[in-house]
Amino acid sequence: MRSANRNQVKNAWLLLLGLVAVLAVAGCGSSDDSDSSSEEVTSIGQTESELNLVAWAGYVEDGSTDPAVDWVSDFEQQTGCQVNVKLGATSDEMVKLMRTGQYDGVSASGDATLRLIDGGDVVPVDMNILSNYKDIDANLKDLPHNTVDGKNYGMPHGFGANVLMYNKDEVKPAPTSWDVVFDPAKASQFKGKVTAYDGPIYIADAALYLKTHQPDLGIENPYELDEEQFNAVIDLLKEQRNAVGEYWSDAAKQISSFANGDSVVGTSWQYQVSALQSEGEPIDAVIPTEGSTGWSDTWMLSSEAKNPNCMLEWMDWIASPKVQAQVSEWFGEAPANLKACQLTENKAHCETFHAGDTEYYDQISFWTTPVTDCGDDRGDVCKDYNDWVQAWTEVKG
Repeated sequence: MRSANRNQVKNAWLLLLGLVAVLAVAGCGSSDDSDSSSEEVTSIGQTESELNLVAWAGYVEDGSTDPAVDWVSDFEQQTGCQVNVKLGATSDEMVKLMRTGQYDGVSASGDATLRLIDGGDVVPVDMNILSNYKDIDANLKDLPHNTVDGKNYGMPHGFGANVLMYNKDEVKPAPTSWDVVFDPAKASQFKGKVTAYDGPIYIADAALYLKTHQPDLGIENPYELDEEQFNAVIDLLKEQRNAVGEYWSDAAKQISSFANGDSVVGTSWQYQVSALQSEGEPIDAVIPTEGSTGWSDTWMLSSEAKNPNCMLEWMDWIASPKVQAQVSEWFGEAPANLKACQLTENKAHCETFHAGDTEYYDQISFWTTPVTDCGDDRGDVCKDYNDWVQAWTEVKG
């Protein structure tokens, strides 16, 4: 999804218990039952002594980055779970790390969650056992990327949109459409200064654009593309390549790129927008008329968790109002728990990041993992994530 604080940003831009429910309560080792990954965890047992996480930078802060930023130490004191974290630079890396079986849980973005669920790497949780779930924004619950067959696979963390950011002095008039980066004639005006997110999931941004501008393709969901639709999207991205000066995955580098004028328009996150504006840069952003893609992360429990109860306690802790206020401000996103809005130091934080704003939310097509099932009567003919990865390599050349 997406960044950390202004000193540490989420790089590259953004597994729930293979024990059966009874073993989860006991905190024992993983089950030999091949179907254990589908067993729903229904209670929390005695916590273990440690917790091993895979997370985006800025999600698990213990004061080592900034002494004033710490929501880990109190968790450790209250639960006895010593937290260890491995930062993931990309969703692909996080999936690989989770499949080593060395980690208890992960903060997974929507382009990773279905891969983890389908691979049996995570297990569903009865969210009623987590006291803070009831206060989570309803807009972030029961979504395709965190819920399968009516089972919830984790705790929503927060969300953000992939907005169109631009330099007001260079891009005139103010853009209202993604055509400024996708229409060859318009994008050519900014050749070499267009920026795009560096990842296969960016294919969905182009698909969302074609959904409006080539309706004859019949694109309904930018993550469910059959061969004809997919080929049209990839052709558009290959053409856009001529105008792109930088594919970014590090928000800090994108901030520098806009600040020094190397980039003037492209997809971004609200974090970069706010950071540049705070420095007096002539920057603004918009969700264009076609809508936007976006991200909503989910804390998930590993199917091979050695410390399942510590992970369940962490999932509840990270969703508490105080911690949500801390992490959402530090990271630069809308909190999932709307009670956090009363606790943020910047009282305008939730307004800036559109927390609880259903109208804003409805404009976002949240990242989800592409699979072959088109979700309609076309059947299993859509391009899956492996196809997206291969095509993205071809786009970048």
